[in-house]
Amino acid sequence: MGLIERIGRVIRANLNSLIGQAEDPEKILEQAVDDMQHDLIQMRQAVAQAIASQKRTERQASQAESTASEWYNRAQLALSKGDDNLAREALTRRQTHQQTAQALQGQLGQQREIVTKLKKDMRTLESKISEAKTKKDLYIARARSAQASEKINEMLGNLNTGGTLSAFDRMEDRVHELEARSEAIAELSSGDELEKKFNAIESGSDIDTELASMKANLGGTTESAQLPSAQAGSGGNAEIEAELEKLRSDLDKS
Repeated sequence: MGLIERIGRVIRANLNSLIGQAEDPEKILEQAVDDMQHDLIQMRQAVAQAIASQKRTERQASQAESTASEWYNRAQLALSKGDDNLAREALTRRQTHQQTAQALQGQLGQQREIVTKLKKDMRTLESKISEAKTKKDLYIARARSAQASEKINEMLGNLNTGGTLSAFDRMEDRVHELEARSEAIAELSSGDELEKKFNAIESGSDIDTELASMKANLGGTTESAQLPSAQAGSGGNAEIEAELEKLRSDLDKS
């Protein structure tokens, strides 16, 4: 017996857990308000029917009283004519309608109490529905906020426990490594430029020295080579003059 009870308790606990997980606060609250609205509609219909029944009873009671009054007038008419038997029958009818009117008045009192109670219950239900709607909007807003907070916490939990943050850490280390390499290359490049500048200055001074030496050598060679050139130039001019004289002589002969 104890084992069966334990099994039943476990089954009920699991069912309650499944139902609790399946319950959506927003849907449950909306359905609760809809159910209350449906109850209010039924309550209004009941109040309307009770009021209609009360009005009908009031008309019946009024009609019975009016009929009883008519039979009383007839009894007076019969007495005035000297017909006691007819007057007695009229009074008997009047009594019957009076009893009916009294019964209807008693029924009417009960109906009025029922209508009053139904109206009070209806106003109470309307007030509860209005309060429920206000609470519904508040609870739905709180439920949505709680769900959003839960999702954010789950995301943060996944970030803390998963490999996402570690991936960022690895990429940060990688970026630092690339920046260090870039700075090292920049420093090496600047050192090479400085070395090139000094090499250019040093090689330039050697070239200037060599150019000066070449100019000096060329200067000496030019001075030594000018004398034979001048002599050759003067001898060449005499030959040309002789050739011109020959041409003139040939022209004169012709």
